[in-house]
Amino acid sequence: MTGPEPGIRVLWLIKGLGPGGAERLLVEHAAGGSHGDLVYEAAYLLDWKQHLVPRLAAHGVTSHCLGVGSELDPRWVYRLYRLLRRGHFDVVHAHSPVVASVARVLVRALPRARRPAFVYTEHNRWPSYKTTTRVANRLTFGLDDADFAVSGDVRASIAARFRSRVEVVVHGVDVPRVRAQLEHRDAVRAELGVGPGDVLAVTVANLRHGKNYPGLLAAARIVVDRGLPVRFAAAGQGQLEAEIRARHEQSALGDRFRLLGYRDDATRVIAGADLFVLASHHEGLPVTVMEALTLGVPVVAPRVGGLPEVVTTGENGILVSPDSAEALADGIEEAARTDRRAVLAANARTTGERFSSAAAIHRIDACYRELARR
Repeated sequence: MTGPEPGIRVLWLIKGLGPGGAERLLVEHAAGGSHGDLVYEAAYLLDWKQHLVPRLAAHGVTSHCLGVGSELDPRWVYRLYRLLRRGHFDVVHAHSPVVASVARVLVRALPRARRPAFVYTEHNRWPSYKTTTRVANRLTFGLDDADFAVSGDVRASIAARFRSRVEVVVHGVDVPRVRAQLEHRDAVRAELGVGPGDVLAVTVANLRHGKNYPGLLAAARIVVDRGLPVRFAAAGQGQLEAEIRARHEQSALGDRFRLLGYRDDATRVIAGADLFVLASHHEGLPVTVMEALTLGVPVVAPRVGGLPEVVTTGENGILVSPDSAEALADGIEEAARTDRRAVLAANARTTGERFSSAAAIHRIDACYRELARR
């Protein structure tokens, strides 16, 4: 029987490895992390969310599926405990609150000599969680050895007694890799049927309640009814897909609003856009927004979560009142004007210079080393 691999062993723990923002940040970290002295692995609950497993494997990260269809299936708890006992991990880093709430207790149940340090990244505002999730997170949060938040707004939402220990780390993106997608701009627009005089507004968001697709469709209907030459395309998947496709059918938008489903080339799709649009009820700091700005694509979105920390109205995008289809349509109309769009795009690209993932990865890896030395 072989012993543990050399180096500091880090286990990333997450609900699923689908195409969401937190999951994509793991791929970003795997690509840019310190593979010399750090050994990264990942564990995930949901066996139907495996989209990013091959991409992690390409960067040398082994993934462990805990093999359940829902986080309510208790079998994952025992499977995670077995993995922790045999894994010889130095650090466990959780990226979703339900998983973290259970894993904190499991880690504490390990013999002290084999107990890894526990790190948690908060990706969303606490009020956005269900009451049970929020309570479990709050009750176990004090067991962490280090905590990060993806934006200042997310940090501010955490219970006051924990807030001082939470460090804000804007995770960022691989700027050169993202900008390389601009070479596909014309091809994307051709694929989506975008004409020379059209403005393409792209959304990349999973099909779930918080992303407010009904509001997005309503805003698109208003924009089209105003006679504006705007076409919409939305990439994403999720449990609300049937409902949202039915709403799209009812909207009579036809190919003026294309639902693209899951796209493993979402960054490439954004590169073809003139505007990036969200209608979300709440946000942390979406990776897709950072990608859009890095690509020089202005952002039109509600004034929620961490978005005001990176988007300034009239500078690199337009922020509007939340939960108002009319306000979102007004923002799209304003940003779509030719004279405004060029200025917004130039400023968006400048903003994107701030989002290099290298600094965030360096900081998190330094945290792993510090905790392992303890």
